[in-house]
Amino acid sequence: MEAFFESTDFEDAIRNAISVGGDSDTLAAITGSIAEAYYGVPEDIRNRAEEFLDDRLSGILKEFEQRFPAKVEV
Repeated sequence: MEAFFESTDFEDAIRNAISVGGDSDTLAAITGSIAEAYYGVPEDIRNRAEEFLDDRLSGILKEFEQRFPAKVEV
């Protein structure tokens, strides 16, 4: 939680979690989930991550996004 509370944006939160040390992949995953809900994921990071998905996983992601569209508060 500290990595998130001390962050200024999504990427900063992930970097904070990694820099703590220890089980950094788990800490970054947890912190990233919280940061995504609060900050959102920058489009460039999202696009780069999606490049690593094979066709099957890409299809699952698209189906999920259609079934559960993001809710945006205005």
